[in-house]
Amino acid sequence: MNKIEMIMPKMGESIMEGTILKWLKKEGEVINEDESVLEVATDKVDTEIPSTCAGTISKILVNEGDIVKVGSPIAIIETEQKSSSKTIDSDYIKDLESSFSEIKNDITSPPEIKDKNKSELKSEKFFSPLVLNIASRENISLSDLENINGTGENSRVTKYDLLKFLEDKNEIIQDAVNNEVKIEEEIILKDGEEIIEPDRVRKIIADRMVQSKRISPHVTSFVEADITEVFNTRKEIKDDFLEKKDMPLTFNPIFIKCVSQALKDFPMMNISYQNNKIIKKKNINLGIAVALEDDNLIVPVLKNCEKLSFLEIVEKSNDLIDRARKNRLVPDDLDGGTFTISNVGSFGNVMGTPIILQPQVGIIAIGSIRKIPSVIETDKGDEIAIRNKLFLSHTYDHRIIDGALGGKFAQKIGYYIENFDLKSDINT
Repeated sequence: MNKIEMIMPKMGESIMEGTILKWLKKEGEVINEDESVLEVATDKVDTEIPSTCAGTISKILVNEGDIVKVGSPIAIIETEQKSSSKTIDSDYIKDLESSFSEIKNDITSPPEIKDKNKSELKSEKFFSPLVLNIASRENISLSDLENINGTGENSRVTKYDLLKFLEDKNEIIQDAVNNEVKIEEEIILKDGEEIIEPDRVRKIIADRMVQSKRISPHVTSFVEADITEVFNTRKEIKDDFLEKKDMPLTFNPIFIKCVSQALKDFPMMNISYQNNKIIKKKNINLGIAVALEDDNLIVPVLKNCEKLSFLEIVEKSNDLIDRARKNRLVPDDLDGGTFTISNVGSFGNVMGTPIILQPQVGIIAIGSIRKIPSVIETDKGDEIAIRNKLFLSHTYDHRIIDGALGGKFAQKIGYYIENFDLKSDINT
């Protein structure tokens, strides 16, 4: 019988750690290969982690609520299978358990106070390495950490509790500078009112939206596009397309294709801006904003759009959106976006001004398609006709994108939408 490590797997290009939400199996339980063993939360998505082999869980090394780095051991599995994972003996297990115990004891004090008298500074609370690193960087004392009300497992202080503490602290300091010291008011409920605690996803969204507005000066350009020809063609062929291809033909793939083409024409929109440096992206990875049943928002990423045919875009985007709504995305589905599309028209909105997903520099909102009377040019001169039109709202980071580039880019998307040859793209 071999004993091997089960390690925290890689869950996306930029994801370096995850929080153990729940163990689905206990020590001593028999598990099958690819059977889900635990649930892990990252800052992008919650996901179940499967076992890499069949066997018995000999030892669980991390607790629910712990933050674990990718590549770190999380459990020991006894198995008869051969595995590429490290095979270990009983002495190694004892050393590993001892190491985890020493780490937990050691990190109850922030890095900058390790050399001080620990008898005076030892805390009864456990703080994760991530929390301690943030506390050290922001010069937060141990006493301040202990006074933060934690919302994690067993009232543990999480990264978001600490960020909220810093946000409140900075607001108080700024108000003091302006001679307007802010005191948090007690919430007094009126008749019929209730307090609803936002879920973890909503807190993450709120934090990112506030952060984006603080980082980027947002500017929006608007373009109106006449989508009549595409609208009529889709109406004509959508039923036949569904029957032959066994997938719906929505407007989303059309918008994705047009935005991808425009990004090819304007590569300086397919960038990120970090540490005062422009990072130009090779591939076009489009985030697609999807509203969930609980009204939260998630943005899966369709990667390498510049290499995909229209039919591949239809298939892959339908799959992404479907899995997003069924909570079946994996962390890699949410990673690596270079630009984002938000179809606000699906809610009947005429236009919108969405917030940029950092560190991207732009996001396009597509409004609802409306029948409106329009002046059109014909061989007989100007005439009034009923046309199908929509608004495009391009919001961009004015630190690095000026109005000329932002406006021309939106205009080019409108051009591609108006001239999209749907029948030709389906047949190629």
